Amino acid sequence: MPKVRRRSLPKAATLLICALLTGVVVAAAAFPAVAMSGLAAKAGADSFQDLPTELTVPQVPEATQVYAADNKTLMATFYDENRQDDPLAEISPAMRNAMIAAEDHAFYRHNGVDVKGAMRALVSNFTGNSRQGASTLTMQLVRMSITYGATDPNDVVAASEDTNARKWREMRLAAALENKLTKDQILERYLNMAPFGHGTYGVAAASRFYFGKEPKNLTVPEAAMIAGLVKSPSYYDALDSKGPGYGLTLNRRDWVIGQMKETGAITEEEKTAALATPLKVTGKQPTNGCTSAVHNDWGFFCDYFYRWWMDQETFGSTSYDRERRLKGGGYRIVTTLDPAVQKAAYKNVQQYLPTGRKDALMLAAVEPGTGRVRALATNRTFGLDDAAKPKNPISSNPKQADKGMRATYPRTTNPLLTGGGGVAGYQAGSTFKMFTMVAALEQGYPLSTSYNAPQRYQSKYSAAAGSDSACPGTERWCPVNDNEGMAGMHDMWTAFGRSVNTYFVPLEERVGAAKVVDAAERLGIRFREPGEAAMADDPAQADGWGSFTLGVSATTPLDLANAYATLAADGKHCEPIPVQEIKDQTGRAFDIAAPRCDRAVDPEVARAAIDAARCPVGDQSAYGKCRGATEADAHRVVDHPVAGKTGTTDSERTASLVTTTTSLSVAGIMANPDWPETTTDMDHDIVNPAVYETLADAMKGKPKKDFPKPSEKLVYGDQRSVPSVTCRSVDDATNALRNAGFKVEVDPNQVASNCPAGTVAGTDPDGRTVSGGVVMLRVSNGQSSVNGPGSGPGSGQSSTEGGTSGGLPGRRG
Repeated sequence: MPKVRRRSLPKAATLLICALLTGVVVAAAAFPAVAMSGLAAKAGADSFQDLPTELTVPQVPEATQVYAADNKTLMATFYDENRQDDPLAEISPAMRNAMIAAEDHAFYRHNGVDVKGAMRALVSNFTGNSRQGASTLTMQLVRMSITYGATDPNDVVAASEDTNARKWREMRLAAALENKLTKDQILERYLNMAPFGHGTYGVAAASRFYFGKEPKNLTVPEAAMIAGLVKSPSYYDALDSKGPGYGLTLNRRDWVIGQMKETGAITEEEKTAALATPLKVTGKQPTNGCTSAVHNDWGFFCDYFYRWWMDQETFGSTSYDRERRLKGGGYRIVTTLDPAVQKAAYKNVQQYLPTGRKDALMLAAVEPGTGRVRALATNRTFGLDDAAKPKNPISSNPKQADKGMRATYPRTTNPLLTGGGGVAGYQAGSTFKMFTMVAALEQGYPLSTSYNAPQRYQSKYSAAAGSDSACPGTERWCPVNDNEGMAGMHDMWTAFGRSVNTYFVPLEERVGAAKVVDAAERLGIRFREPGEAAMADDPAQADGWGSFTLGVSATTPLDLANAYATLAADGKHCEPIPVQEIKDQTGRAFDIAAPRCDRAVDPEVARAAIDAARCPVGDQSAYGKCRGATEADAHRVVDHPVAGKTGTTDSERTASLVTTTTSLSVAGIMANPDWPETTTDMDHDIVNPAVYETLADAMKGKPKKDFPKPSEKLVYGDQRSVPSVTCRSVDDATNALRNAGFKVEVDPNQVASNCPAGTVAGTDPDGRTVSGGVVMLRVSNGQSSVNGPGSGPGSGQSSTEGGTSGGLPGRRG
C-alpha cells in the first residue's frame, strides 16, 4: 500500500468529540469554542502526557510451537488462544488493505479518532436511531489491549460496555497511543491481536486455519473474507455449510472487496475477479497439546516434555503459572527428539510387539554427555480412551478387573517410559549388576577380582524362613544361578558377561549394599516407589538390601538408558532433558535448555565398568577378557563398539536390555504395566532385537568410535605371582597361598590329574592374580590326565568358560 501522509487531527477537535460523547459540555455541538475553556482544556492537556499505565500494550497470548531436534519438524502446539504473531512485512498487502477497508478507511489520515465518523455516530445516537460505534482501528486496539492487560474481571467487562464513558476512554487512549506508535506498528499489533473465529486470533492463525497458507500469501478474496470476520467472528462462519453462516460470510467478503475498491486498494478489474472467486476454506485446526501431536508416536515424548516444563520454576512459581506461560507465552521450542532415531525405535517396537497387546515393549534413547533424550517409543497409542465407547479391554490385573477397571492398551496417557504420575517403573533384573561393579571398582576392587561362584550362595542377607529365596532351614537369603553351568571361578568380565548371580551377591557384601544403591542413584536411577525411596535415603536400611544387585528395584527405560549413558560418557552424568533450545517471542534464549551435568564417577571407574560391559553384548574387552555373552547378536548387528547388559527378573515377569555406544544409549523393558506380578513370561527374543536394532539403525553411517581403554590399575590391581602348589596337600597349599597374601577356597568337585588323590591338582587362577584375591584349589581324584598335572579346569580356566547363562542360550541376564 502506498504510504499516505498522516494529516494531524487538531487536539481541539479530538477533545471536542470526547466532550460531546461524555456530556461534559452540553452546548459544545453548537458552540465548539466553549469546549476548549476551563476544565475541558485541562483534561485535554493531561490526556496527552506519557502513555497511560492502563495502556501499556501487553504481550498478548500466543501459541507455543514445539519442534523436533531438526528445528523444522513441528511436534505440537500449546495454546489457549490459537495465535502466532507475524511482523507486518510477513503479512500480504492484500490483508492489510482489506482490514483497513473493512474497519477504518481513514486509518492513515486520523490521529486515532475519526471525527466525521464520531459525529455521525453522535447524531445517530442522540436522535434515537440505532447506535453506531465509529471506532477506529486504533480505538479497537485500545479496547483489546485493555482486555488482555486486565487483572480484574470487572475491567474486562468495562472494556466492552456500550457507554459514552468507555468511548471517551478509548478515544483518549487512542490519541495517546498514536503519539507513541507509528501507524504501521498499530496496524501490525491489531492484525496480530484481533479474533477471527474458531479459536483463531491474529491473521497468521486465521490464514493457516481457513486457507492452509502463510499470511504473506493471502489473495484479495481470501484477505477480504478474513477481514470481514473481525466484526462478528461467531456470526460470520464460513464453515457453517449447512446453516446461514456460509452465505453471510460470503456476502460480508464481497462487501469488503467492494470497500477495497472504494479505498483504491484494488482496481475495478481486480474487484470483478475477486467477486467471481469461489469461497473455499479448509478449517484445519492445528494441534493443541500432546494428544493431537503431529506424529502420534511422538505423543509420549511430547508428554515427557510437558511434564518437564511443568517442573521448571523458571516458568512460574506455581503449576498454573507454568501452564499459562506454555499456552500463552509464544515460545519457540526445539526439543531433543531425533526424528530418525524415533522412527527407528517405533518401527522396531511395532515389528516385535505391535500395538494392541497387553504387554508393553518400551524403548528409550539418551545421548551420553548431554542427557538429551533422542527417542521414546512403545506399543501404545498416546491418548485417552473413549469414555462413552471404550476401546481398551478390561485390565489383565485380577484386582483391577474385579473393579471393572480398563487396561492401559491400546490407548493411554500414562508416562510408561519416563515414570511419574503414579508410574514407578519396572524391575530391570541383572542390568543392576552394573551398579555393584561400579561400587566395587570405586572401592579398589579391580576387574580381575576372582571369586568361586557356587550354584547356590548363602548370603549374609535375611530372608523369610521357608520362603523360596531362603536357604533350607535358615533365614538367610540364598540366591542361585540360572543354571549349574555358571558355577565356578569368575572375574568381573566373565561374571558380568554371563550374569552370574552368585558372583555379584558376595561382591555386593564386600563393598556394602548402601554403596551400590548410592552408585545407582549417582548414575541416574530414580527411586519413585515410596518404600524404595525411603530405603535408598537411609544407608542403614540400604545396607540390608541384598537383592538390589539383581535388579529388584523399579526403574524406567529412560533412567536405565541414562545410567549406562553416564558410564559411556566417562562417568559424566547429565540429567535427562527433552529440550535443546527455548526462545521467547523476542528471540531471547533460555539457559534452562542447556545440559545439566555433573561428575558421577571417576573416568577410570567408568572406563573399567564399560570394559566389562562389552562382554554381555558380544563385543570384546580392550584387554581381551570377554568369554561368553548373554546377547552376542548385539555387537554383530550394531557393528560398532558396544557395551550393555541383559536383565531378567524372577519368573520372567520382565525382560530388559540396555546397549550403548559412545554416542547413544538405548534401553528397553518388556513388562505388563497393569499387572507387574503377571504370570506371562516376558521374552528376550522380543525386547533384545528391538533394542539393538534401534541402536544399529541410529548408528548407520556414523564413524566407529571405540571406548577409552581403562588403566591397568583398575583392571589388574596389584598383581602377585601365584605360588606353584601342584601335588601338595591341601593344608600345605593353603598355607603357602595365604602366606603369599591370597584368600583360599577349595573346590569340592575333584578333577582328573596325575597327582595323588586328595592332593592339589592345580590352582584357579594360576600364574598371576590380584593381591588379596581368591585362589581356588582344584583337588585331584587320582585318575591320570592326558594333559599332565595342573591341566584341565584347575589350570586357570573357569569350567563355565564359553557357556551361556540361562535356559535360553544367549537370552538370559
